[in-house]
Amino acid sequence: MKNILFGLFLCTLSLPALEWLSFEKGIELQKDTKKIMMIDVVRTDCHFCTDMEKKVFDDPQMAQWIKERFVPVKVNLDKEKIPFGIKTNFTPSFFFVNSNGDIVKKIPGSWNIEDFKSLTKGIK
Repeated sequence: MKNILFGLFLCTLSLPALEWLSFEKGIELQKDTKKIMMIDVVRTDCHFCTDMEKKVFDDPQMAQWIKERFVPVKVNLDKEKIPFGIKTNFTPSFFFVNSNGDIVKKIPGSWNIEDFKSLTKGIK
């Protein structure tokens, strides 16, 4: 029994702090919440994408900060197309889209927690 509980504990440690949604689920949640959708565009082998995931989005406080403000959606360019006709070859890139499908801000590149918070603070 102790081994099972310990195993469950270890599983919770490896769970990402920020739960990314598919575009379809993101649209549904955006309709309900009226929040801006934050689309994180990545590639499978992108070192900077992975680095940002670990150093920024896996931080529980940052994940909570994002969930309070945005609907977090991840799109992998190796597997799917970016919605709303958005085009980019640079990963990671972040697109902030209102409920009308209008891009209100684009942020290319990998950032640390403080810089990413600063860049996204005023998005409404």
